[in-house]
Amino acid sequence: MIKSVKYILAGTLFGIIMSKSEAISWYRIQEMFRFQSFHMFGIMGTAVITGVIAVWLMKKLKYRDVEGNPISFTDKEKSWRRYLFGGTIFGLGWALTGACPGPVFVLLGQGYLVMIVVIIGSLLGTFVYGLLRHRLPH
Repeated sequence: MIKSVKYILAGTLFGIIMSKSEAISWYRIQEMFRFQSFHMFGIMGTAVITGVIAVWLMKKLKYRDVEGNPISFTDKEKSWRRYLFGGTIFGLGWALTGACPGPVFVLLGQGYLVMIVVIIGSLLGTFVYGLLRHRLPH
């Protein structure tokens, strides 16, 4: 039960940050895709820099996971097709719905019930991918 409380608190904090930074705003997302505002690029850039620093610290300080195992990072394949197709599908979904997967739940929590359709679509897409995964190029 205590482990669940940590995740609920982290999710609540995530929702507050996404909401207060306007990262869930459909208008801000459209501004980004139209290159009319730096706001969202600044948020994403901050997230990337934070992630780079966090990974660097984990490697430098040799962090361990909750079970005491060393955290390791493996190199990814240098295949451009998977990133091109996956990024295109993700970007189209983001542009069409006005939200990426994380903020969808924040928007639902704020009362935008139409996001239920987006969540169901995301789950259905994940399910179909699971069924077709072995037939797709990886």
